[in-house]
Amino acid sequence: MTSTTHISRSIRRNRGAAVVALAAATALLTGCSSGDGKSGNPLTDGKASGDSVVVGSNNFPESTLLADIYGEALKAKGIKVTYKPNIGSRETTYGLLKNGSISVLPEYNGALLAYLDPKAAPKTTEATTTAIEAKLDSKLTLLDPSSAQDKDSVTVNATTAKKYHLTGKSSVADLKGIAKDLVIGGSPEFQTRQQGLAGLKSVYGLEFKSFKALDAGGPLTQAALKKNAVQVADLFTTDPTISKEKFVVLQDPKGLFGLENVQPLAYKSALNQKGVDALNAVSAKLDTATLLDLDTQVQTENKDPLDVAQAWLKSAGLA
Repeated sequence: MTSTTHISRSIRRNRGAAVVALAAATALLTGCSSGDGKSGNPLTDGKASGDSVVVGSNNFPESTLLADIYGEALKAKGIKVTYKPNIGSRETTYGLLKNGSISVLPEYNGALLAYLDPKAAPKTTEATTTAIEAKLDSKLTLLDPSSAQDKDSVTVNATTAKKYHLTGKSSVADLKGIAKDLVIGGSPEFQTRQQGLAGLKSVYGLEFKSFKALDAGGPLTQAALKKNAVQVADLFTTDPTISKEKFVVLQDPKGLFGLENVQPLAYKSALNQKGVDALNAVSAKLDTATLLDLDTQVQTENKDPLDVAQAWLKSAGLA
């Protein structure tokens, strides 16, 4: 993961960075322009017209890729689409959705709910959707969730996986008898938060040999895991480094790390039923493994996200 990707994902997860994110977004948008209708400043442009859908994205690569995927799916159904990429934080994009300046935004259900209701703690995707809908502005609607998630994970390197016979089907609970021999790494906050060492102990009964403070799933954590300075680390589930370095993400059957399903949020009057059906069809076929592969193509292989989006939609029979 590049440092830019790390910073952007941190902004998505750290809702307290609103002011910094807004300033960054304004600077990014000053000259924002690219092909295929990606132009203009969503902070000043007018509302979406009834015959056009404006697809926005937050300022990190995966969000831009997802916007391209959902937007191109709409285009494939003959719907006129323009893009407003790299807008900034949720504090900005949610307001733009409410006033109709953007029509559709790829969201993450857990993070969106935490923004709308910080005390909510649903255990299922369905319950998360219900909780979000109870707090949503009346002009907005939440479409179907995908099974694709981008969230924190307990991940081991290839050496550790081989030594202890761990696979992608293995659980965090499988570390119970070996955690005492393993060093775990993550952000400094990971050491004390419930979705970190505290939860790993209380939920799974894990106590590690030691903890190494690194960064929030960024290059320091990736490098430490690769070099075996730590054997276990907190990485985001769609980090391209996972596949590149053959890291193994362990299953979290008890839901310690919550839910972060990709789920489009839309301005009701901007989408007709054909548009709703097109977006729901994308979500029905988008899973975490696919999203990880697509992220890898964009962030590691440096492919254009629009090209990657179009190729996947065609392969999935959606374009």
